[in-house]
Amino acid sequence: MTNVFKQIEKIMNDQDSTPDQIEQFGELYNRFLSSKDHKIDWNKIDTPSSDSILDYESLDEVDEKTIPALLSELTVCRLNGGLGTSMGCVGPKSAIEVKNGLSFLDLIVDQIQTLNQKYGSSVPLVLMNSFNTDQDTQKIIGKYNGMLPIYTFQQNRFPRLRNDSLLPLSKQRFGNRCSYPPGHGDFYQSIMRTGVLDQLIKAGKKYMFIANADNLGASVDLRILNQMKKTGAPFIMEVTEKSRADVKGGTLIRTQNRSLRLLELAQVPKDYVEEFKSIKKFKMFNTNNIWINLQELKKKLQNNTLHLDVIVNKKNLDQLPIIQLETAIGSGINNFEGSLAVKVPRVRFVPIKKTDDLLLVQSNLFVFENGVLMKNPDRQFGGIPLIRLGDQFQSVEAYQERFKSIPDILELDLLTVVGNVYFGKDITLRGNVILVCERGELHIPDNSLLENKVLTGSIQVGEL
Repeated sequence: MTNVFKQIEKIMNDQDSTPDQIEQFGELYNRFLSSKDHKIDWNKIDTPSSDSILDYESLDEVDEKTIPALLSELTVCRLNGGLGTSMGCVGPKSAIEVKNGLSFLDLIVDQIQTLNQKYGSSVPLVLMNSFNTDQDTQKIIGKYNGMLPIYTFQQNRFPRLRNDSLLPLSKQRFGNRCSYPPGHGDFYQSIMRTGVLDQLIKAGKKYMFIANADNLGASVDLRILNQMKKTGAPFIMEVTEKSRADVKGGTLIRTQNRSLRLLELAQVPKDYVEEFKSIKKFKMFNTNNIWINLQELKKKLQNNTLHLDVIVNKKNLDQLPIIQLETAIGSGINNFEGSLAVKVPRVRFVPIKKTDDLLLVQSNLFVFENGVLMKNPDRQFGGIPLIRLGDQFQSVEAYQERFKSIPDILELDLLTVVGNVYFGKDITLRGNVILVCERGELHIPDNSLLENKVLTGSIQVGEL
């Protein structure tokens, strides 16, 4: 074991890791070794009772007079470590244009700036970057100078491990790919290590709202903030109802001492994966919208009493099986006595992972009000349409080429597109629309209405 740690330490030193970072990975590695043979006893897992999760509608309305004081103690953090590779882009995902020519970061800044202007507050933005996104992000945020206070910090950089030997990958063979940012649970140690936590507390900030940078539905919610202050809850997780698109999302379970705990798909034994995905048994999932008391967090970190479950993320790199040791920020829920979960409306979880999601938010299904994404009140149906675009649509560039304009999907339930399909201008899609073009090209003419259409095979325009 000593030889393994020596190799890990050498690789991390080559990556200019600090002694603190090397020590933190060593602790994570040790916890992985001590728990890797530990299997979850599925029979002891229970779903939380309805009374252990607060309903958003039950939360008190906020007295307008108290809002400035509430906001004076708040800061907002966005987890900004991801690249746009899943949509064929280079650089930080948060720099991708998503709505009305504005990027994720533009919309996030606009949202907080609108709040500050309305209430005369000075809510700062904090960005947790990775080594992949930090340099580009620093250049981008220069354009927001004077608009609102912005803090940044970089999360850890840890070595990927071979699945067979559990040894670090060779930098000679894999270059920078031999390391990775270890999940959003790394937020806790990194914000402390970089000194940003102390800076915020010194500035009078007591509460932090944390969300993924690509979740356009995440915004400062005054009712949840008020609930945290009123109850003294040190940690609040927002959950929402599962849909067909969310079956892999982490869910809350109840432990034997009846406290809430986050369970991620990677922790589930193979034999129980389908049961984990069940909407009937596990009805809620974690949106990764987290509220936390900064002073309570500092106490936990100083006393070394914050213990997160180790998640083993299995991948292949150049056909070599590897693992990444990660943690989830939501695992903090069972570390803080008095933690709460709040069931929120689905509109607070609108992540953009693929161009399928991009189509949703660019459409008339969503509108922006004061920098906050809202579901269009003209949509008469509950839920959000399920969209599946084929391989030809997966890069942003190809996606833009295939839509002359974004269709009207206000009355759409499902859209599946497979093959070489192009959409003209001012198209309306309603109900269930399935287009499968097996050969050639399909060009949907301008001003077309497709309602409950299933078209397969070699499609001619005249068939529409």
